[in-house]
Amino acid sequence: MKKVGLLAAALLCLHGAQSQTVNKVAEPAEWVNTLMGSDSKMSLSNGNTYPAIALPWGMNFWMPQTNTMGNGWAYQYTADKIRGFKQTHQPSPWINDYGQFAVMPVTGAIKFDQNKRASWFSHKSEIAKPYYYSVYLADPDVTTEITPTERAAQLRFTYPATDSAYIVVDAFDNGSYIKILPEEKKIIGYTTKNSGGVPSNFKNYFIITFDKAFTVASTWHDSVLVNGKLELQANHTGAIVGFKTKKGEQVGIKTASSFISFEQAELNLQREIGKDAFDVTCKKAKDIWNKELGRLAVEGGSVEQVSTFYSSLYRVMLFPRKFYEINAKNEIVHYSPFNGQTLPGYMFTDNGFWDTFRAVHPFFTLMYPSLSAHIMEGLSNAYKESGWLPEWASPGHRDCMVGSNSASLIADAYLKGIHGYDINNLYQAILKNTENEGPLSSVGRLGVKYYNTLGYVPYDVEVNENAARTLEYAYDDFTIYQLAKALNRPKEEIARFEKRSQNYRNLFDPETKLMRGKNKDGKFQTPFNPFKWGDAFTEGNSWHYTWSVFHDVQGLSTLMGGKEMFTQMLDSVFNMPPVFDESYYGTVIHEIREMQIMNMGQYAHGNQPIQHMIYLYNYAGQPWKTQYWIRQVMSRLYKATPDGYCGDEDNGQTSAWYVFSAMGFYPVCPGTQQYVLGTPLFSKLTVTMEDGKKMVIDAPGNSEKNLYVQSASLNGQAYSKNWISHQELQKGGHLVFKMGATPEKSRGTQPSAYPYSYSAVNK
Repeated sequence: MKKVGLLAAALLCLHGAQSQTVNKVAEPAEWVNTLMGSDSKMSLSNGNTYPAIALPWGMNFWMPQTNTMGNGWAYQYTADKIRGFKQTHQPSPWINDYGQFAVMPVTGAIKFDQNKRASWFSHKSEIAKPYYYSVYLADPDVTTEITPTERAAQLRFTYPATDSAYIVVDAFDNGSYIKILPEEKKIIGYTTKNSGGVPSNFKNYFIITFDKAFTVASTWHDSVLVNGKLELQANHTGAIVGFKTKKGEQVGIKTASSFISFEQAELNLQREIGKDAFDVTCKKAKDIWNKELGRLAVEGGSVEQVSTFYSSLYRVMLFPRKFYEINAKNEIVHYSPFNGQTLPGYMFTDNGFWDTFRAVHPFFTLMYPSLSAHIMEGLSNAYKESGWLPEWASPGHRDCMVGSNSASLIADAYLKGIHGYDINNLYQAILKNTENEGPLSSVGRLGVKYYNTLGYVPYDVEVNENAARTLEYAYDDFTIYQLAKALNRPKEEIARFEKRSQNYRNLFDPETKLMRGKNKDGKFQTPFNPFKWGDAFTEGNSWHYTWSVFHDVQGLSTLMGGKEMFTQMLDSVFNMPPVFDESYYGTVIHEIREMQIMNMGQYAHGNQPIQHMIYLYNYAGQPWKTQYWIRQVMSRLYKATPDGYCGDEDNGQTSAWYVFSAMGFYPVCPGTQQYVLGTPLFSKLTVTMEDGKKMVIDAPGNSEKNLYVQSASLNGQAYSKNWISHQELQKGGHLVFKMGATPEKSRGTQPSAYPYSYSAVNK
């Protein structure tokens, strides 16, 4: 009886913690769990993230490394050993890393091999925050702490009493250099290890300074310790320096790197850390995160909701990476990952636009227009330096994913009033994409000649994922059409892209009411299995990609037979079993498995193509279904835990869906000025725009049960639309949702309330 009573009490406490309401968030950085999504592996992604110790959009991140050198899953929550603490630029385990080196404390015998130096650790002795990381390493009896700046970091090691305390520096393989300067208590080196997308002269130059003199100083290469030699260049180099320490003595290092030179690395170190103590750097980093996260101030959510929200917002603000530096003349310069030169101006990288055009970059246009302008300048520079717009850059062009979605980013930013860069150069880059295949399949438009002549990329011409390409090209052509009008381009040019924006129609199969691959002769490919992943589609099936008509949902609805059939098709996504055909891949890829195990039918939120689909009920007069399914996804598929995502987090996109949805709206169609309404998660959310204006989103009475919007008002006036404009949000004001436990089926049901569709405007 006593045990039963204790269990009941424990369950009651747990329930109380989950249902406890958070009325005010003083320090949002403290609510972030950077381990969210880190319990992942190749066969199943719960986020495929790592705990990035970083500042927003920082050039360098740091991370604990549990896996072997070169393994894309560099940190896995299930691991029990740490091999080192690594400077990283990895955007994804699939893309892997570059510009990487590691440091590791050891005691006792000298150990520099990555497996021999590895130490047991426990998550119980680990603190993982955006601005600070700490972990106890059991084997050397050392606690490691890390705190970041944009291009530098401080590390602090607390040692036991020993005359054999060491720090190992590992410059990694595939070509590296190391030099110890004992009189300066300094190590310099460079690493060339990368996963592609770099020029032949690529190097990441690093500098490490110590606050304690060395009693031991040796270099090593591969598996050989080289006593007495302080400089080495080889395939795989490193250094080891030693000290005598008292119990509890702290040894600190300050480190920075540069893609330009050792001198620039030194400048980055002095400019960003200088004489600051570890705790000073840590406080500065914490203050930056609190400021940026605090621009979205939530009230009235549960502990779990608040933590999940800020953990997701942290992810949105990591990529794309600032790939530029500030030289001795205080000029913005960058090492070009495209031509290897050091050139003036901004550069950003580590981003796949197939993912991030959907919500990440629209978030920047709303909340960070100045950053968005710099990103646009970076894109312009990338075109000047390589002849192509990047679609997946890390740090240069990578052959990954489909589409031509740089057009969406550029058009969306410009149309939302973000200027101050060479839009004409960018427009010419967009035009080049629309007429040419690139040097990689992800650059330019693969299959473009077919697309421009037939109006689709055929299934039978050996262009993989042809239907996905067609649908994305058509949407991108819509954004180009919108941009061309704004730039007063020639009428025939505007008309060309307007016409091409309707190419999605060429793949619509009236028999199945789904998108379907079509052969060069105009006949649909057979046999057709709408549950077949890949093949004509990209990491999804026809049920996922059919909805990729962001700009003309009414047009798609009409093709399906009207609103009633359209909503039935939407309902079917959730009502069908999670069956699949993986034969195109020859194995069950992780995206398939993630759909299968989430128990939401064919809805595959773990990958990007379908993430906007829930919001489409707003275009057919049933917004309450949007509201229901948003809450289902938010409560079932997201948690601020190591298994907290339902698939790849992907450079902030899956997180941005949560952040926007928590605000109560989502950018279904970048390139328009509209955000489609959903259901706010919190009873109050105050959004502070870049210019200081505030938009207060109130939903009094909001709760797990009261998820349905009964009515809305904007600045005191009744608001009946199913969308809100970019301009209305940026002006600031007061958006109020009255919430209830039952669907309100009279609001938002009329076509006058529906969001933008091309066909509705161009009847």
